[in-house]
Formats: sequence, C-alpha cells, structure tokens
Amino acid sequence: MAMERGELIYKIYRALTYGLSPLIQLHLRWRKFRGLEHPLRWRERLGVPSLSRPPGPLFWFHAVSLGEGMCAIPVIKCCIERRPDVAVLMTTTTTSAFEVIKHQLPNNVLYQFSPVDTPGAIDAFLCYWKPSAIMLMESELWPNLIIGAAKNQIALALLNARISAKSYDSWSQPFVNSLTLLMLSKFLLILPLSTTQAIRFQLLQCPPFIINFCGDLKYAVGNIDTNEGDQRALEELQVQLMNRKIWMASSIHKGEEKVMLGVHSALKQVHPDIITIIVPRHPQHGKQIALELEKDGVRVALRSRHDKIMPGTNIYVVDTLGELQKFYRLTPIAVIGGSFLPGSAGHNISEAAAAGCAILTGPYIGHFSHMATQMQRLNPLSVLQVSGYILVEALSNLLSDAKLLEERQEAAKQAYHSLSCGITENVWSFLDFHIFRVALANKDCP
Repeated sequence: MAMERGELIYKIYRALTYGLSPLIQLHLRWRKFRGLEHPLRWRERLGVPSLSRPPGPLFWFHAVSLGEGMCAIPVIKCCIERRPDVAVLMTTTTTSAFEVIKHQLPNNVLYQFSPVDTPGAIDAFLCYWKPSAIMLMESELWPNLIIGAAKNQIALALLNARISAKSYDSWSQPFVNSLTLLMLSKFLLILPLSTTQAIRFQLLQCPPFIINFCGDLKYAVGNIDTNEGDQRALEELQVQLMNRKIWMASSIHKGEEKVMLGVHSALKQVHPDIITIIVPRHPQHGKQIALELEKDGVRVALRSRHDKIMPGTNIYVVDTLGELQKFYRLTPIAVIGGSFLPGSAGHNISEAAAAGCAILTGPYIGHFSHMATQMQRLNPLSVLQVSGYILVEALSNLLSDAKLLEERQEAAKQAYHSLSCGITENVWSFLDFHIFRVALANKDCP
C-alpha cells in the first residue's frame, strides 16, 4: 500500500517537474548571467553532454558541492586502480566544486555538471551515458534520478549518507514519506557516515539489509595534490612566515570575520608580530574583508593579488578556491569557522587534523559533531570546542605554551590517522560486492 502511494506521489512529482521545466531552464540561464553557472558548460545541467562516452561499462559518481566531491575522489582513484576496464564519470553541481575538483581527478575520469532533476534532463543524461552503477554522495535524494535509474536497472548506492534533522522532518511528513520509502527501496547499498545517520535512515523505513557502516569518507580525503608551482609558492610563504606567531581562521562565514578580527586585535596586544590567516568560505567574502580593513588603514596581504607578507603585515586573506588544505600545512593552529554563529553547521575538521594542526571550533557544528566526538574520544586534546569569547584565551594559551601546542597538534594527527585507517578500502569492498559485481553481471555493455 505504501509503495503504491509512493508511486502515485512520484507521478505527481514527475508531472510537476515536467511542467516546470521551461521555468527551470530560464532559471539556469539567469544563474549563468549572474555567474552562478558555468558560462560555456551550463547546458550540461539540462542533460546535454560535452564529452564523448567511451565504449564499455561506466560508473557514475555524483556529488553536489566541493566537500562531497572531495570525499568521492579517493574511492574514484581506487575504482580506476582496481577496475581499469570500467570508465568513470564524475558530476558535481556547483562551479566552485568544478574549478577545484577538475585539477584533482585522474586524467582518465570524465567530468560533467550534474543534470537538474527534471524528466527531460535526467532521461537525456541516462540515455546518453548509460551508467552501469550510480554512486550518490551524502544526501542527494532526487526522485526523477533515483526512479529513472531503477527503471533502467542501474545499481544505486548512497555513500557517506546523511540526512539533517530538518531534512529528516521533511522526508518523514505524511504526504512525502511514501515517496521516501519508494526511493530508498531502489538502493542496493547505503553507507551512512555515522550510527546516528544509520538510525535516521532506518526510521525512514530504509531496508535494514542495505545499510552498512564503514566510517566517514571525509577522513579519507587526506591532502590534495600540489603541483610544482604551488609548492614553490607555499615554500616562499613559509619563508615570509618564519619566526612569526601564526593562527588561521578557516571556512569563515559572513559575520564571523568580526569575531576573528576581534580575536586578532586582542592577540596582537600580547604578540605584536602575530599573523592571522583568514580563509573565508567564499572568495568574494575575502575581497570584501580586505577592502574594509584597508579602508580602516589596516595593512592586508591578499592571496589573489599575490601580495607578500611584509614585516608590517599582520593579516593574510586567502580569497582563492581549493587552497585550504595547503594552508593547513602552513599554520600550527586552525580555528574552523562556520561554527561561531547560531544557525551554523560547522565544517570538516579532519583536513586540519591530517595536516597536524591544533584544532579549535565553535559551539555550532551540526552533523560534524559526530566527527568532533569521535576524535575527542580517542584523545580529548584533539579538538577544542569553544565559544567566541573564550577563543582569545584558548589561542593565547597555545601561542604562549609551545608544549601545549605540540600536544594538541599531535593529538589531532593521531586521532585522524586512527579514524582514517582503512576507510577507502572498506568502502571499495562494499561497493565491489553489493554494486559493481551485480551491475556488471546484470547489465549488457552499451
């Protein structure tokens, strides 16, 4: 009965998205005009390919944005190594993810923008690419995509699966829960990133036999590749930062710069030579921060201008994409933003831990709370969670006590290595058994 109701609701959803398709296409054109879609490749969002499909079986990995996309890369590399006979297609939604990930993927991976969830775009995409298996990252539950894949007998997996509390409430609403059940029944494998997430999927009546747990793929990201030019630039920065007290505020959101600049002012009273590295979540925000500071007569070095850090410079703003992990290697202390204002949901802390930073984060970290808890259980010194007004004291202690700083750096790195060990291999094992073998056995190659 629930499945029949789900089919009915899906037919309504499909009819609505079909009827709205012209408006969605106009919306994409408007986004392109505003610079939010790729100026040349935006039609890929409508299912129009820009690359040729190679012969033979093809596996499709999809992620919406940069964080999820980076999590997919270790699995993709493993897939290429273990199954060189299979082509791999990667899609993301955002232009920021595209600009970074295109440099991180192996050369033989096909990379496209993902289609919007309209019948025309999804049907065109599936008809052209004919994937044998689809691996969706985190929370990408799109009815036309999932039902369309199932009708084409394409094996489906949801990796690093998560559903926020807000999304859970939405998907469990009386009118929608039948559609949720229908979609989840089409998956052959769901790998939640935590036990809490596994419980949420079970409460949504996901078949329990398809849920398996192997850890959070964010721990598997590690360090991104650095080309020779970038490495030289980082070495030059290391020379400029030599013998200076350094801390970094990473992934900060609008409004948090006031917190971080207030902390910087307080720390400068004690450490006049201090360098505060600010890495906003969005590059344009970095330019705005630098402009406001320069209006006030503050000397700022801006990454996009290739400014050098001179003796009188105390603030370095990184307003570029895809360099966060590189800068984690330059700083001994990382304050993870997106966590100091109410309503925030935090950001990935494992990247800073992998680089051996002492890690501090604010009180509002959303689903990343499971990551902080895991690391703190392994070593209480690995992550320090503080509110804004305590941040000055916490940083001052680390900057003044070399032994304490070293202990926190080592604790974060050890916790990261313990939690990251074997995750990619475990994911591969589940995919190979539940998805790839089934997909290649049951589907004829195009």
